Amino acid sequence: MKYIEFEDIMSSARMHRYLVATGNNSRKAMTLYRKNLQLSQEMFTVISCFEVALRNKINEQYVAQHGNDWLRDSIAAGGTFSTNRCVNTKKLIDKSLNKLIVYTHPKLLATFDFGFWRYLYAQPQFFAGGQTLLKVFPSKPTSTPAIQYNQSYINHDLNCHFLSVCFFFPERKNTNVNHLFTITNNAYWMDSSCNLGSHLFTKFKSR
Repeated sequence: MKYIEFEDIMSSARMHRYLVATGNNSRKAMTLYRKNLQLSQEMFTVISCFEVALRNKINEQYVAQHGNDWLRDSIAAGGTFSTNRCVNTKKLIDKSLNKLIVYTHPKLLATFDFGFWRYLYAQPQFFAGGQTLLKVFPSKPTSTPAIQYNQSYINHDLNCHFLSVCFFFPERKNTNVNHLFTITNNAYWMDSSCNLGSHLFTKFKSR
């Protein structure tokens, strides 16, 4: 395909940065765009796997702590998230619960995206839940006077997964590596035998 046709499909605005990154070489710009798509797909696969693993680990912890229907029970009178500081969390759960035709705990779990699970590490939700979710990361480093690997640290790390990833641009490369390294670290802290993201991190570093 000729570049002008490719640009017409993808838009000149989208392709501009690829041209800049390749010294205005249209053939290299098209190749770079395709490689970006391939690597982005792999990156999002890793993130998706991490999100599912995080959800399942949180669920395991709270089932053991609060019971098999902890999510539904959390918004009942006197429930975990029935506090003034967790109003939005309660609303989200209530909204999802009302959408279910037939309730089961797994069905309710599946209605929430990564943002919900990440937000359980925000201070109000973390404290309301009993301050136990750090157990989800049993292999995290031991805190030092310089670095506290606490709820705030984990919450910050999980926030990184929301940031958009745009590969191959010099001004973003270090940031992208850091985000991927964070995901890999978090997965390792969750399960030290887990190599989630390692292959992608190696691939990205080689670019």
